[in-house]
Amino acid sequence: MSPVLLVFMLLIWLQDFQSPFYMAPRVGKNGNLFHMVKLRSMVINADKSGVDSTAADDMRITKVGRLIRQYKLDEFSQLWNVLLGQMSLVGPRPNVLKDVALYTNDEKHLLDVSPGITDFSSIVFSDEGDILDGSDDPDLLYNQIIRPWKSRLGIFYAQHHSLFLDIKLILLTIISIISRPKALEGVVRILKNMGADERLIVVAKRDTELQSFPPPGAKAVVLSRTV
Repeated sequence: MSPVLLVFMLLIWLQDFQSPFYMAPRVGKNGNLFHMVKLRSMVINADKSGVDSTAADDMRITKVGRLIRQYKLDEFSQLWNVLLGQMSLVGPRPNVLKDVALYTNDEKHLLDVSPGITDFSSIVFSDEGDILDGSDDPDLLYNQIIRPWKSRLGIFYAQHHSLFLDIKLILLTIISIISRPKALEGVVRILKNMGADERLIVVAKRDTELQSFPPPGAKAVVLSRTV
């Protein structure tokens, strides 16, 4: 991928003559902080806005950044974090400290394994930006309709992870670039075969509108993104 990444690094730099990389602070295994390497898809100091969830219509995204996000090129640079042992190829996506501070006791099991470049939720919610598109408060909406299921998928992975499952998820991630419906079918098939909760299977199909739901281990839907 290096030739492709080099081209986009140059295009990012030519936009504003700033670093093509964004070192994103994230929480890894056992709560350890690390900096995740991403190709920068937003304007400089975009993180200073205080908004962590990114809708498709987010004004902070640059023109080159939209291409980077469309083809998930910003995630290829995270192979560096894999080489450093901070991430794995497969595992729950790492979150910012502000989101981890909101974790329920059940969600803290997401930190039992190394975070990854891809996992169940990376396929099921690959359209996260579109889901949040048009929202007045994308962070709150994320916590109400995406986090509950993203966390459950991550916990399910943490409880059942294996080399064989990792290989399947890597293959499905590649398939999702060509045909997302086929990839979703594969995810649903794996969840069924491994005895996942029926509600989780229904959400993984992504053929119905997402509804607000409590995070794992909570009794109420999130109403405020504060601890």
